[in-house]
Amino acid sequence: MKGQNVSVAKAKKAISDYKKAIGLPRGVAELSIFYCEAALSLSSGCSIDDEGYYAALVRMFEQALTAVERLPASERTSLYGRLNPLRSQADSLGWGVKDAFDELWHSAVQ
Repeated sequence: MKGQNVSVAKAKKAISDYKKAIGLPRGVAELSIFYCEAALSLSSGCSIDDEGYYAALVRMFEQALTAVERLPASERTSLYGRLNPLRSQADSLGWGVKDAFDELWHSAVQ
């Protein structure tokens, strides 16, 4: 779906622009997590059958985990607390998103 791909590209560009302009690690983590939350919310509210959309979501989940890992330990807990429930929400999506989220999660959070 062209509209979804445009939306994904705009969201990714906004995060990229933030990284270039300010790039605070906490901000990058927050934006990446928000992207995942919004994408999962959208996909649960309507039927999206777009492999590219879900591939972008998995890449952003990985980016979010990486961003959180770079933060001091005292800042990670609340952000992991936002990411962890997304794994359960991804269960209804198909396209291997749940499995990819779980694999990334278990590699990052030990």
